[in-house]
This record gives sequence, structure tokens and C-alpha cells, in this order.
Amino acid sequence: MQICHTIDEIRVTRRRARRDGKSLGLVPTMGALHEGHLSLVRMAKAQCDLVAASIFVNPLQFGPNEDLAKYPRNFERDRELLEKEGVDLIFVPSVQEMYPAGAVTYVTVEGLGDKLCGRSRPGHFRGVTTLVSKLFNLVEPDRAFFGQKDAAQSTIIRRMVRDLNIPVQIVVCPIVREPDGLAMSSRNAYLDAQQRKSALALYRSLMEVQERFDQGERKVHALIEAGKQSCARVPSLRLDYFEIVDLETLEPVDDFSRGALVAVAAFVGNARLIDNIVLGPA
Repeated sequence: MQICHTIDEIRVTRRRARRDGKSLGLVPTMGALHEGHLSLVRMAKAQCDLVAASIFVNPLQFGPNEDLAKYPRNFERDRELLEKEGVDLIFVPSVQEMYPAGAVTYVTVEGLGDKLCGRSRPGHFRGVTTLVSKLFNLVEPDRAFFGQKDAAQSTIIRRMVRDLNIPVQIVVCPIVREPDGLAMSSRNAYLDAQQRKSALALYRSLMEVQERFDQGERKVHALIEAGKQSCARVPSLRLDYFEIVDLETLEPVDDFSRGALVAVAAFVGNARLIDNIVLGPA
């Protein structure tokens, strides 16, 4: 396994892979890896000759009062996990390497970047798309692998790739959950035992909506209200949003003719957690 820290190193490595005619899959991460990340690596290995993973805690996607400084970092553990999975290349750049002094260029997906988490975290998705576009430019993957847990992010990245004609296929992989249903997240490390129990309210709220949908409920406002009421049963949980939106536009929907994304975000202690499910057409 090769570890690259600089842009020059990653470009040399990519040129070598292209010369050999090998396909390359990229798994972008911020480290603090868990089984969700490793499931993306396994999918990449199944579809590509070579697999690269990036580890970079991206300052552009954190707001001024968010958890950039305390975001969990453990490179040695991450390296061991990726090596065990057979990853061929890890790209671990510094902030200075990715954002040289005086950089003033950003990538913004208008009309999508201010939806869902983008509304609560202004500039968040601009930071994501700026970084991911740079990674695509540097690594030049044939395919890039993202998790369904960050559904809005995946939608926005797909639109960016389409609009900018970036030659990469975006592969979105299923959410990986703990046995009790909690979506795996690096931020779960912030939770104590009681908060961990409270965090299950996100999944329960989605299952409440799923059950009502399966029973025939098609009124969007009724399903949203059911989800919010489910969250409200846990006083220690502070709901950020509970929305049902179109899978491509992230706009609120009136019906389920094209399917819909049911998305929830909430604070448990100081941890902001997200989760979602997709409901099929009526």
C-alpha cells in the first residue's frame, strides 16, 4: 500500500495506473473510519482494479462554531484498517497542500447547496464540492464511492459531476447500521451511553414514517408530523429538520410518484447526527 502526502505524489501514481490500463476507484473520507467506510472500500474493490482512499478533515465544510478542532483523528488506526482491506493507495494531504495561501476559488452547486444540511450549515456543501472536485482532478478516479447516509451530499456531487462534465461515475452505497439501527457515523464517538440511546430516536422516527407509508398513508404533511412527533418523545434530542424531499432536486414533494427522500437531522448532546430512508413510488 502506498501513502501519498503531496499533489505531485498522487499525480505520479495516477499516471502510472493509467499507463497500465487499470481502473481506479476512490473512497473520499475524513478518517475516523468505521464499518460504513469499509463497506465503500469493499464495493470499490469489487468494481475497480485499484482502490484509493483519501483521508482529509476538510476545514471548508465546517462552520465557525462546529467541531473541526475536535473531529476524531487517528491516522494509524485508519491506515491499519485500509491496509487490511487491501487498499492500494491512501492520499493524506495537509490543509496547506489542498488549499494554498491565497486560494479564492470555490465550487458551488446553486439551488441544491442550501437544502437540508446546507440550510442549517451555510457553506457546508460548498466546502464539500470544492474539496471533492479537487480530489477528482488530482486522483482522476473512474468511479467514486459515497454512502447513502449523506444522501444530499451524493445528490449534489452527482449534479456537480454532470454540470462540469467530470468523467467519473458516482456510486452510492447503502447505509451501514449498528444492530439496533443506529446509522454508523464518526460522530457517534461523541456520544456517552445515555446519548447513544437517545440517538436511536432518529432511526425510530424514520421507521415510524416507513410503517405508515406501508400502511397506505400518502399525505406528506402527515408523514412529516409523525416523524417529528416520534423525535419529540426523546426530550434530550434537539431536532434540526425532518423533511421529505425529491431525490434529485431536494425540494419538498407533494406525492411519491418519483419516490422521495425522508431525511432527519438532530443534535444529541453536542453531536449533530443525520439519517434517511427512501420511500418508493405510490
